[in-house]
Amino acid sequence: MSRIDQRFAELRARNEKGFVAYITAGDPNIDATVARVKLLEAAGADVIELGIPFSDPLADGTANQRAAERALKAGTKLDHVLAAVRTIREESEIPLIFFSYLNPLFARGFEKTARQAAEAGVDGMLLVDMCLEESGPFCDTLSGEGLDHVVLVTPTTPEDRVEQLVKRGSGFVYCVSRAGVTGEQAELQKDAQSVLERTARHSDLPRALGFGVSTADQARQYAAMSEAVVVGSFLVNTFHEAGDTPEGRTNAMTKISPLIDAVKGVSHG
Repeated sequence: MSRIDQRFAELRARNEKGFVAYITAGDPNIDATVARVKLLEAAGADVIELGIPFSDPLADGTANQRAAERALKAGTKLDHVLAAVRTIREESEIPLIFFSYLNPLFARGFEKTARQAAEAGVDGMLLVDMCLEESGPFCDTLSGEGLDHVVLVTPTTPEDRVEQLVKRGSGFVYCVSRAGVTGEQAELQKDAQSVLERTARHSDLPRALGFGVSTADQARQYAAMSEAVVVGSFLVNTFHEAGDTPEGRTNAMTKISPLIDAVKGVSHG
């Protein structure tokens, strides 16, 4: 059983919903990444998505694009992210996922990267731009290294394609609440329920609903609909605006913790 499977099993046993936190690795530096993971785990986050910085993040909105730019400007490379994972693993067993475009992983050798990621302590990968038709060899590589493959289902994904996608997935399914790029939103997305229902018809994997969550009320509503909630751009912006100092990180967590607490306040019942 992977760390991701184990974490969701523990959540079910506690009648609790999961909080999946996204941060961009290396923003503004790799030491900050390690520190933020520790703070998020201490506050109750269940899974951490580490965004691998990439120069052309087409599926991301302004917040995550700028975070990737800051990380790349700081000189962040995949080797640095792997080192950060190893450091985190010295103290923590929190599930860690690489949220990445295919290019930076493929460029250094996908099999090599998957092997090194697994050895470092990564639990899975979400490959944003990997199309279903070409995913077979990549999925086989991930499975061979014991890495979960987290798939994305969106409001525009046809039902028959949902069925095919989830067969290739493991760990959990990332259900995207709306069409478009990442970013904070003012209102709950009307397409969210449809995405969750179509996913549930074809898979028993936990469904993590994300894109646009920026308030405790939104987090609570998303948690009531799914098994987990993903929050990304809000975390990225909040950490950045607070400043990368011990005081700044503490101040950021005073704004982030209410979202985690809101998710934890929703039961499966």
